[in-house]
Amino acid sequence: MSEPKPIRAQRIPRNKTNNYSSDAIKERQDFVKEQSGVELKHVGTMSGDLQSLAGNIENPIGMAQVPIGLAGPVKINGEHAQGDFYVPMATTEGTLVASYSRGMRLLSEVGGVKTTVIERYMQRAPVFHFDDARDARDFGDWLTSNMDGIRSAAEATTSVGKLSHIEQYGVSRMRFARFNYTTGDAAGQNMCGKATFAACEWIMQNCPGANRYTLSGAIDTDKKHSHLNTLHSRGARVVAEAVIPNADLKRLMHTDTKSLFAARQVSNVGGMLAGTTNNGAHSANGLAAIFIATGQDAANIAESQAAIVYVDLLDNGDLYWSITLPSVIVASYGGGTGLATQRECLELMDCYGQDKALKLAEVCAATVLAGELSLASAVIAGDWVESHDNLGRNRP
Repeated sequence: MSEPKPIRAQRIPRNKTNNYSSDAIKERQDFVKEQSGVELKHVGTMSGDLQSLAGNIENPIGMAQVPIGLAGPVKINGEHAQGDFYVPMATTEGTLVASYSRGMRLLSEVGGVKTTVIERYMQRAPVFHFDDARDARDFGDWLTSNMDGIRSAAEATTSVGKLSHIEQYGVSRMRFARFNYTTGDAAGQNMCGKATFAACEWIMQNCPGANRYTLSGAIDTDKKHSHLNTLHSRGARVVAEAVIPNADLKRLMHTDTKSLFAARQVSNVGGMLAGTTNNGAHSANGLAAIFIATGQDAANIAESQAAIVYVDLLDNGDLYWSITLPSVIVASYGGGTGLATQRECLELMDCYGQDKALKLAEVCAATVLAGELSLASAVIAGDWVESHDNLGRNRP
């Protein structure tokens, strides 16, 4: 007796002509109801131009509606972001927006937060393979001597991206090369991938002895943290800093600079023991909320959350506090930034479009600093648990 053939699951409906039309989306919504019994009353409610979803999502069935709160104002004294900003934050964590607003009030009342973009690069990192270590080493010399040709080949693929420099790392009979690009207002991962592919093909045609490469040797660390990012940057390297007078800290945060400074030393030791990539409190919270609200690639939180906090108790009792974010990956144009609600959130901060990416990076850094000060103070003052009890519970 023959075995019964397994029943194959039905394929998701797809319109080859226009997969983003209202009819195509409705067909998939009906399919979901047929397969699961769930009617997408809320997921299926959408605003904006459905055709704008092309390039951002496949087989769309609706929208995830994440609540957006408004934090601020925060006074920013940056090179790109200047003035008072209200920051949209998409989150389902109660107390988050309130906590960031509290830190923003402190920073604003002490004169604002100073923000500085140190550099901004995006990478693709191929690895070239050779017969032995000497050939790999010699290739590194050739790479350095032929930057003009490599740069021309890479930049021919993009009107925006520019090849800045190439880091090199020799391991065994391989030569790892980390191509660093400036990418205008785009985050630039795909742009850099295309440009580096063209550069590698040029290298294969012009370098004697070069016969094989892998386009990504993993040291570009796309959507995962690495110590290379902390040292050499990925995305924007941004510093946010402020001097907090003791009197203002007592008045607004119910703690003092000496206690906050002492707590930082404990956090540094704890971070060292844990082997963390961030000796601060919770930069991922603020960044993730801004990323979701403004259409950034949320997976880039893996790199962007890394941070280095440095504090100094000054002779007059005031507290200098800085946070360095070595890999904030944001865009003010392209990707999800042009979708309806995401664009509105960017426009709310005047961070949409040309020449606004560095401004957005500074807003992100200022927001992170506000969150660090607020949470650190709340833990010391004993407000942390109470605030979650008051604001962070879903009550019937």
